Amino acid sequence: MNRIASVIAALFLFVSLADPRPSAQAGADVALVAKARGIHERVIALDTHDDINPDNFTRQKNYTQRLDTQVNLPKMVEGGLDASFFIVYVGQGPLTPEGYDSAYKQAVAKFDAVHHLTKEIASDQIELALTAADVPRIAKSGKKVALIGIENAYSLGTDIKRVKEFHDRGGRYMSLAHNGHSQFADSNTGERDGKWLHNGLSELGKQAIAEMNKWGIMVDLSHPSKAANLQAMALSKAPVIASHSAARALADHSRNMDDEQLLALKKNGGVIQTVAFAGYVKINKPGTPAEARATVADFVNHIDYLVKTIGLEHVGISSDFDGGGGVTGWNGAEETFNVTLELVRRGYTEEQIGKIWSGNLLRVMADVEQVANQIQGRK
Repeated sequence: MNRIASVIAALFLFVSLADPRPSAQAGADVALVAKARGIHERVIALDTHDDINPDNFTRQKNYTQRLDTQVNLPKMVEGGLDASFFIVYVGQGPLTPEGYDSAYKQAVAKFDAVHHLTKEIASDQIELALTAADVPRIAKSGKKVALIGIENAYSLGTDIKRVKEFHDRGGRYMSLAHNGHSQFADSNTGERDGKWLHNGLSELGKQAIAEMNKWGIMVDLSHPSKAANLQAMALSKAPVIASHSAARALADHSRNMDDEQLLALKKNGGVIQTVAFAGYVKINKPGTPAEARATVADFVNHIDYLVKTIGLEHVGISSDFDGGGGVTGWNGAEETFNVTLELVRRGYTEEQIGKIWSGNLLRVMADVEQVANQIQGRK
């Protein structure tokens, strides 16, 4: 009996024994799960934001093992997560030469960790993608796909030439700030006290966007301020992304995007990767019981809203695993199928689900590559 048939049989037995509803309804549930399972196996499920710790990328301890992390290779296999952007994150520190030097060293360690995993530790299980076309090729080979995103350009220091260096190291998207104003852009955290450093982008930030366009790094709008994001979209010659954000209309947090930003994103041709971070999916008061916290259904409510507001072609998926997560039903890579199941339950087609899971993001990534080639005079 193949894997799909085994799943169907087990589910039918469970539902028939445990579900008090009429057998016709129970059968319909089994059929829905079987349909979702088939779709999930055929599409490429790509998560654009998974944080990493270099300590988990050594010979002794690494992602070939089922670690106590939300993402690792066994959990990716179990949940059918095909591709992951591993994140070169550094926290915001002082805008000084010493601060920049420390951040740069942290970033390099994380770049090296991903290369160590994909080239030495588990080259037979996972491969680093450097282009949009690499992703389906690697997935078809049976390996998992690794990509690299850069969270907080603080680690560049003030040397714009490092944009190309980070691209050469494998970085394929980058945000200009995190939680705190950087040398490139204001952070969304300025909403807390109304204090801003640049009123959006700094001159260095504007130069960074031009360099990112030139070398083929997607501009990431998650974490910078609204003003910085609107300015970035106006300046960028290529589509942009929000690598891990949700709809502010449903959860009023400064990390989420309001409709003005969303409509600008649509005009730009970009994509928002809907984030399954509990605090951005559903705003809870302190002491909220666990059963009232964010669920997969709440998460997909954001996808529904974004699709309705800016169109399905501009919506994707991210988790923020190992930097947060917390959504009941998708709180680890092993539960990834539950997202597809909820999308099927709501009537999304296989083609639509494929676009949401990876097609839209890969389209933007390919467009960014094309713009870079044009700027460099290669095409």
